[in-house]
Amino acid sequence: MTLLADGPRLYVDVTAEIEVERYAPGEAPDPNRIAGVDLGIIHPFAVAGGNGALLVSGRALRAESRLHLAETKARRRATYRRAPTKGQRGSRRWAQYRARTRVLEGRHRRRLAQARHEGAKTVVDFARQKRIGTLVVGDPRGVLDQDSGARQNLATRNWRVGQLIEVLVDKAEAAGIDVQLVDERGTSSTCPCCTKRVPKPKGRNFSCPHCGLLAHRDMVGATNIASRSPRGGINVNLSGLAITHRRAGRHLPGRTRRDPRRVALEKRGQLKGLWPAVGRPGDVGDDDPAESLAQVASAA
Repeated sequence: MTLLADGPRLYVDVTAEIEVERYAPGEAPDPNRIAGVDLGIIHPFAVAGGNGALLVSGRALRAESRLHLAETKARRRATYRRAPTKGQRGSRRWAQYRARTRVLEGRHRRRLAQARHEGAKTVVDFARQKRIGTLVVGDPRGVLDQDSGARQNLATRNWRVGQLIEVLVDKAEAAGIDVQLVDERGTSSTCPCCTKRVPKPKGRNFSCPHCGLLAHRDMVGATNIASRSPRGGINVNLSGLAITHRRAGRHLPGRTRRDPRRVALEKRGQLKGLWPAVGRPGDVGDDDPAESLAQVASAA
């Protein structure tokens, strides 16, 4: 057991052994059934195998990161003139601001962690349904050392690919599914049918000029990742593959899908250029920006 602190809260982290799930005869995952898993920023998990495919959208993850960044910048701009200089003792209001910041940072981390766990659980449930016993996961952590500009570096940092791999391995092992990590270099720019290299597509559609294959780029990557397993690859017809779409992260029941922070920041003009839409009628804080910020603070 470990005592941890998250903002003003103390909680105990308990580590315990759990038994691997038991299956009825004929329902256990087959180790010879292989699926490839491609990790990405747009789609945290893309799975191909078992004559099926699964795409887990990371829209909620990216929206949470962008909203949190915009809200943090707005809070800092509103308080930087009253911030104490180095060596000065801050006021009571400044202490309250710092305490509130720790609360918001903790909430942000918990929301992202919850969405990653939901995405990994969706992948494991898909594998159990298809009786897939081996998940071959492409390890993209080599791109973390590359300097791709401020915007892409921020997206890569918010990706937290190590945590994606960790939660997927934990849930797969509890379900009796083996996880293998392989190098994913070149999997999105290689045709799985003719094995020839093609220019890496910028969008989500993959087109091979040699054999004419048209498929989803992430499904192509997942299929090539599965082929790097020591047990062999998979045979999937990517042209006519039916893809199941799921989303990592949920919105609270009974509330609008639009985050109230987004509505408040749009009223203040903080999100100008990031999203074209403005608050819809009936959203939080439609009448008064000051009222909107107060509701955001109370909702947080």
